[in-house]
Amino acid sequence: MSEADLDTVSGGLAAGGSGGLFMETPVADLCADALAVASPEGLAAGAGVHTTAL
Repeated sequence: MSEADLDTVSGGLAAGGSGGLFMETPVADLCADALAVASPEGLAAGAGVHTTAL
């Protein structure tokens, strides 16, 4: 079996990244995150933001 066939079977050849931010102030808290993953099957991405006023 070739290396390319093994990658296809095992779900290899994927790349991704993520990041996040958290800020706390005397008035409010802010939390944000993002995620992206690319593979031969397609692209998945997501993001979220949450705030809390004190």
